[in-house]
Amino acid sequence: MRQLVKAAHLLLLPVVWAAPSGFPSSGNGLWYTETGSIWSRHFLPIGNGFLAAMTPGGTTQEMTQLNIESLWSGGPFADPTYNGGNKLLSEKDSTAAAMQTIRQEIFESPNGTIEGIDVLTTDQGAYGSYSGAGYLLSTLNDFNASGNFTDYGRFLDLDHGIAKTLWSSGGEEFSREAFCSFPAKACISNTSTSSKKGLSQTYAFSALTDMPAPNVTCFNNSTLRLVGLVADPGMAYELLATVRSSGGSIACSSSANLGGGALTNATITVDSASSASITWVGGTNYDMNAGDATHNFSFLGVDPHEALVAQLKEATSKTYSELLTEHQTDVKAALYDNFALDLGQKPDLETPTDVLRSQYEVDTGNPYLEWVLFNYGRYLLASSARGDLPANLQGKWAFDASNPWSGDYHANINLQMNYWFAETTNMNVSASLFNYMQKTWAPRGAYTANVLYNISQGWVTHDEMNIFGHTGMKAGEGSAEWADFPESNAWMMFHVWDHFDFTNDLEWWKSQGYPLLKSVAQFHVKNLRPDSRFNDGSLVVAPCNSPEQPPITLACANSQQLIWQLFNAVEKGAKLGGETDAAFLDEITNARSNMDKGVHVGSWGQLQEWKVDMDQPNDTHRHLSHLVGLYPGYALANFEPSLQNGAHGGGVDVDYTRQQVLDAAQVSLIHRGNGTGPDADSGWEKVWRAACWAQFANASEFYHELTYALQRNFAENLFSIYDPFDADPIIQIDANFGFPSALMNALIQTPDVADSSLPLEVTLLPALPPTWPSGSIRGARVRGAISLDMTWTDGKPTKVALKTSEGAIPRTVNVLYKGQVKATFNSKSGESKTISSF
Repeated sequence: MRQLVKAAHLLLLPVVWAAPSGFPSSGNGLWYTETGSIWSRHFLPIGNGFLAAMTPGGTTQEMTQLNIESLWSGGPFADPTYNGGNKLLSEKDSTAAAMQTIRQEIFESPNGTIEGIDVLTTDQGAYGSYSGAGYLLSTLNDFNASGNFTDYGRFLDLDHGIAKTLWSSGGEEFSREAFCSFPAKACISNTSTSSKKGLSQTYAFSALTDMPAPNVTCFNNSTLRLVGLVADPGMAYELLATVRSSGGSIACSSSANLGGGALTNATITVDSASSASITWVGGTNYDMNAGDATHNFSFLGVDPHEALVAQLKEATSKTYSELLTEHQTDVKAALYDNFALDLGQKPDLETPTDVLRSQYEVDTGNPYLEWVLFNYGRYLLASSARGDLPANLQGKWAFDASNPWSGDYHANINLQMNYWFAETTNMNVSASLFNYMQKTWAPRGAYTANVLYNISQGWVTHDEMNIFGHTGMKAGEGSAEWADFPESNAWMMFHVWDHFDFTNDLEWWKSQGYPLLKSVAQFHVKNLRPDSRFNDGSLVVAPCNSPEQPPITLACANSQQLIWQLFNAVEKGAKLGGETDAAFLDEITNARSNMDKGVHVGSWGQLQEWKVDMDQPNDTHRHLSHLVGLYPGYALANFEPSLQNGAHGGGVDVDYTRQQVLDAAQVSLIHRGNGTGPDADSGWEKVWRAACWAQFANASEFYHELTYALQRNFAENLFSIYDPFDADPIIQIDANFGFPSALMNALIQTPDVADSSLPLEVTLLPALPPTWPSGSIRGARVRGAISLDMTWTDGKPTKVALKTSEGAIPRTVNVLYKGQVKATFNSKSGESKTISSF
């Protein structure tokens, strides 16, 4: 079959059927035989968190698309009256009355639902969008670089974080490589040739057509400066780029833009050089630290120019070789020094990545491509999350001035999925996420809690957030399905608690983690209400929407499970966080005990999505909202009868066992379908299903969903795409991150427990598919600040080594395989445990 595919391609394309020179021998990368033409399908991503770029692998001209992480339209930069989509303070009393009426109508409704809550919503106003920053054009002027090309190849080296293009023309070799350096906070591109005459290359900036035209000037003879606005009025941004060469000459020239006026354009040309590099930096006048009442929620920072000049000066004080070495060292430290995965894959250095993807089959799979996609997800997270802002819906890569769903932060699954694997694969990438919540959500979210919910403690957000503290409930057609989600902050506290549970970083917990957790709990403990519909003595959320489902009702399973886990985390972490407020802890403990736990087995054996039994067996909705406690949570996976039974309501008076709860969750998972229900054909819902099937130790269903996602929802450049049938599709980064999460859940599971005195259970290879019979993992992290190394052969572990970090909190740990405890030990700071008998 492969030979037929190769033959077909040979008839159509100038294909070189071998990986390009310099492609890692490990196979850890993506490679292609043609220049990219469609941004979302073909371009290759580089980034350092602060900056990002997409490269098509051009020859005569490379058109690199640029991003600056904080470049957003909208917000107070566009409208000084922008208030985060919130009600006015003068509307507080009427809103409180409307909220009380809505709750009463839900409790008294014959079916427990109502039609709308539009009175609680607010027009989004100047919400804005994440924006592209234009293009960097690198154009070869030398005649030797024109005409027919041979030996063309381009690749993304995941071992070193470099995008590279190679080609020959007229018997002379050319190469261009690009990377974004985290240490330098700069991106660099280098073009070189074997030609004795050297190369002539011109560099220019090109702006997006739907943004105000920027001013491009010669900052000096070797540096371009672009100054512009994302919109008028709007945020200011700047790009600075310095050109250096080996030999030859460099000259910058400027001219008036077409159309006249005060604007100018400029280019830099290098002549007769054996190589030329351009180093660029970018920034805006956005400042996350100015997103509070003290700064009038202006988010206005200083002009970025001086900081960029210093940044560029520091970067260009080093040679290109030094910058490259520094970058490679950083990539190795961020991705590979502390973690490695081997699925028994055999590198395929003869088949381009796009062909591998086109040949990929559901259930049959390909361990090599799966391994590459796993590593690609970690590369993308490191490349997009280590800046000042967390990874958004598209990581940090966005094409236009206005992007799908604004390229924002959706917190009813998407943002959460971005970070699911960060702790388990030992990545240090979450600081920007925690800072973002603390500095943009919490300040304005406290106002939202007060004016929308009449709660004076803590803070709240809803589903969709920008970088300007948009915490209100968005108005729009059917808005409740998306906007009525005040539990978004509770779900995000999973990451806060998990970071502490996986690292035991007590200093961070006291200074940032626990204060975040407590402030969210302060809101939710006040937002619960006695259930006067079922009159079972339980506390419930009303109104609620199970994310993106239409029924507006009470006690949605998703809401109740999230809040239960939130309160449980407070109980487990309060003392370590330095809590001294006994009254607060009593309130949390009582609420956690008396609240509806979001666990109800329904009329056809399903785990109910709502407290009212109205689930439909044919509901194949994309979200698995009521299974959040199965994965990534533990309210179902580690259901604890002594703590979670009671207050069932609905005439049900039964105490569930853990097995009954899991059986009901599995019924729901089966009926939810394969992730191609109505408005549901992107990758994230499939990899979420894969992770859930892994939680059930069902290797066949896990692998089916994992391979189905890869086959259907990943483009030629392995970006996850929203519509696989769209020739120019939308990318959504979440499935790129959810894929390695699901894969990890098939290899190692350590779900949380309801009481820290309970043993921590580490389950090995719970859903290992037959396609990965032998392999290894090094440096995985499990709860309790424990690292884990494991090898397996013929589908069975052969050796497992666990090491507890220095300063870790002692835990009782059970290591399980095939449902049997293979070892039990008490974790102690700095100690190791090795298991070799299975």
